[in-house]
Amino acid sequence: MENNKYKILVLSDLKKSTSTILKNAIRIAKIIGADIEFFYVKKPVDIIEKDNQLSAIRTINDEYKVISKKIHNLIEPISKEHGITINSTFAFGNVKNEIGKYIKETQPDIIVLGKRKSKSFNFVGDNITQFVLNEHSGIVVLTTNKSLLEPNKNLSLGLLNCQQQPNDMKFVKDLIDYTERPLKSFEIVTNSGTVKVVQNTTEQKTVKYVFEQNDDTVKNISKYASKNNIDLLCI
Repeated sequence: MENNKYKILVLSDLKKSTSTILKNAIRIAKIIGADIEFFYVKKPVDIIEKDNQLSAIRTINDEYKVISKKIHNLIEPISKEHGITINSTFAFGNVKNEIGKYIKETQPDIIVLGKRKSKSFNFVGDNITQFVLNEHSGIVVLTTNKSLLEPNKNLSLGLLNCQQQPNDMKFVKDLIDYTERPLKSFEIVTNSGTVKVVQNTTEQKTVKYVFEQNDDTVKNISKYASKNNIDLLCI
């Protein structure tokens, strides 16, 4: 039987914040009705110190067991607590190459990433995030590493250049329906002159921030996202 549920891909570096990012992905999954996949990549150069091929193979096999156990210990209690299955896999290789290949093979609807800096959504300054944005034609969600989305509260969601969704992205509307009002929308344009705030008094109750495309665009969006306490940035 074909599975028609949406698919969320969580890309992880297995740092301390991974648990929070996973739980936030679960919050999103329960809103839109999605399955979750978890993917991690380890660079072989990080674990292979000797040139001997046999030794390298033995080291990789040992590391495979360590990582498998670490991922299982991370995911299993979260999965049981929230009653949702999280499928996981990992690979050894070039991080960008393996992520790009996995995205093409699995075709996720949403990719969830943790933001790399604690104070702002400096998404374009992050090489991996920029790479994912280039490789994935769907929605990318950046989530805070410290704030846990509470199940009975509306999301603090900001939209960047995804105000208009095609019909096959109904899940974006579902997320917006669970978002605090007014909705915060960020748009990048050319020749706007400065940051403009447009109050939208329609049924959606949206505040749109329009930024001129220049060297300070990322910094300005980061500042306004933090100022508005955005926990999720949907790109």
